[in-house]
Amino acid sequence: MNKEKALGDYSRKELESLPERGWNEDIGEFDSLIILPLRGMHESGFRKMDFVAVKENTPFCRLSGCSDVIHIDGIGGYGEWRGGGIPSSVIPKGWSMDCLKKSGLLRLFCAYSCNLKANPALSSFEIFGVKIKS
Repeated sequence: MNKEKALGDYSRKELESLPERGWNEDIGEFDSLIILPLRGMHESGFRKMDFVAVKENTPFCRLSGCSDVIHIDGIGGYGEWRGGGIPSSVIPKGWSMDCLKKSGLLRLFCAYSCNLKANPALSSFEIFGVKIKS
């Protein structure tokens, strides 16, 4: 996509035309995520969603296309933690959303020096805030 174009000026059609990653392809970290509701229905009865990864204000790929739910900072909101019991603390990420000017789609991002990382494309889509490495 065009690096000179402002993120808010992309149309829904332009975002839908982006390449789709493989269901478990690791695309690395990115800055924000655009939520792209789809026309198709999931077997749960809810509408499917796709998600567009954005790096340096440039959308570069779609991440799912099959999810009916998004888990912000993973299932339960504990981050990338996996294990027995509940962690004693969760590092705040400063999750925020705004609405893009042209498409009217929502953009999700972290305010506290975090990038984003996505798990594989499944029915339950997990997105994580990860501290930017200095």
